[in-house]
Amino acid sequence: MKIKNRTLGFSAIQTFFWMCYAAILGFASMYLLEAGFDNSQVGILIAAAGLLSALLQPVVAAYADRPDSMPLGRLVQLSGTVTLVCGVGLVLTRGSRLVTGLLYGGCMVLLQLTTPLINALGIATVNSGEKMNFGIARGLGSLGYAVAAYLIGLLAQRFGAVTVPVCMVLGFGLMVLSVAGYGAVKKPNTEEKKASGGGFLRKYPRYAAVLAGLVLIFVSHVVLNSFTYQIVEFKGGGSGEMGTAMAFASVIELPIMFLFGWMLKKARSHVWFRISGVFFFLKCLGTLLCRDIPGFYAVQLLQMFGWALMTVSAVFYINAIVAPEDSVKGQACFTVSLTLGNVVGAMIAGRILDKMGVQAMLVFGTVSALIGAVIVLVFSQRTTV
Repeated sequence: MKIKNRTLGFSAIQTFFWMCYAAILGFASMYLLEAGFDNSQVGILIAAAGLLSALLQPVVAAYADRPDSMPLGRLVQLSGTVTLVCGVGLVLTRGSRLVTGLLYGGCMVLLQLTTPLINALGIATVNSGEKMNFGIARGLGSLGYAVAAYLIGLLAQRFGAVTVPVCMVLGFGLMVLSVAGYGAVKKPNTEEKKASGGGFLRKYPRYAAVLAGLVLIFVSHVVLNSFTYQIVEFKGGGSGEMGTAMAFASVIELPIMFLFGWMLKKARSHVWFRISGVFFFLKCLGTLLCRDIPGFYAVQLLQMFGWALMTVSAVFYINAIVAPEDSVKGQACFTVSLTLGNVVGAMIAGRILDKMGVQAMLVFGTVSALIGAVIVLVFSQRTTV
């Protein structure tokens, strides 16, 4: 029997999801500032959404890993549909800061809940024996992010911040349709098991230490990505330059993602995972040291071996170090580290930005990334894949 190739279908899901990611998190500060929030309030809202998401993700993951749970595709559709409704609410209820904060915060929570579910859907497809090139699909997701970031940047200059929720609604509508067309994925034939020693993190102590390092790395990530607008203004640009930089960084990700299957033949996933942590530090340091918009554009080249490499290598690294019955929980913990990084980074960075300015915020992000990269280098374990 011929094995169906799922790459095209999963690529569509990744593309539309990351277009939504660009709209919701990439332009969060710009949208919320125009809605009347100040930098500290933006940081608090991003942090609150991240904290709530971090609390909910283990619960959702534990449910998704159960043999009798709703299929992963259905969970992704449900999350995407609710986010779409929140986006419609943002378009229709402009003017109230309270309503805006609740709806936009809800979109950020749901977006972060959906991320590990989509990764788990891809890994479940691979583990089921069906053909699917995760790297190509994730690379097309970055291309979608690039296109969305560039277009939203241009459209926001002309039509204002309402562009953000409009694009969000369109993106999630297309993503939900793509998931519906993807079809069911077989679950592995494993019995539900309880983690020994009283919990998932006790079962995988070295992974727990790695997650602590990732939180610090992702603090620098939120500094660069949630406060991009303020950084670009400090370097001499505006929303157009912001969109261009975001698009360029996303396009730069493509070679790594498209070639990652070949890269795994040259070195195992833990090697690439460790390298990616170092490049998060280098990107934040480069952003701190560059003086103008051309320099800021040049620093985006480091995205290739930072976020791009982390995104694909982490999925394979986690799949290699956790048992099949812990698959979704393992992917969710990675996303929890990202959201906790968002919480810590957004709260502290927003405050530093208001009190001491952009350069002080970038120093904070650079130091955090350095410590996190060292922890990942020390505690990440060797894999066979």
